[in-house]
Amino acid sequence: MNYINKEIPDFTVNAYQAGELKTFNKSDLLGKWSVIFFYPADFSFVCPTELSELQDCYDEFKAANAEVYSVSVDSQFSHMSWAETTDTIGKIKYPMLSDQKHQLTDFFNILDEDSGQAFRGVFIANPKGIIKSYTVNAMGIGRNAKEILRTLQAAQFVEAHGDNVCPANWHPGEETIKPSGDLVGKI
Repeated sequence: MNYINKEIPDFTVNAYQAGELKTFNKSDLLGKWSVIFFYPADFSFVCPTELSELQDCYDEFKAANAEVYSVSVDSQFSHMSWAETTDTIGKIKYPMLSDQKHQLTDFFNILDEDSGQAFRGVFIANPKGIIKSYTVNAMGIGRNAKEILRTLQAAQFVEAHGDNVCPANWHPGEETIKPSGDLVGKI
């Protein structure tokens, strides 16, 4: 299924965030950009490296009017235990969602049936909850938080300036392209 321009469905999930157990739903995502970051499992190997890198860039995501939501099918109690026993995860400030009922994993069709875990997916939604970018990786392929941030910033630019597009490896402040017949065959 293609998720571009699809709206995130209503959902309610438990979560852990910076020492607190919480509940999040779709309305919590609205009004700002959202980075929904699926990972396979707590107490694993590649996952803590990714979640830690997201935390290292968290202030940049917040400055870009975005919230990061990590998601796995583990319980909020597992997230809490992982944070309390692992320094790498203990530093995380963004919400860690527990999708035990598979509300989000089913919508995004990101569950690996064989393992019962989510594939490594990143879905970027605008402030109205509409998906503007997504990638899905196999279990063993870690992701780059700086590239997720760059993609978020490009999605924001395109949404604000629909008549301009972002070339490969574009970063804020760099030149964009305004499509026209004059450019055909010249780029």
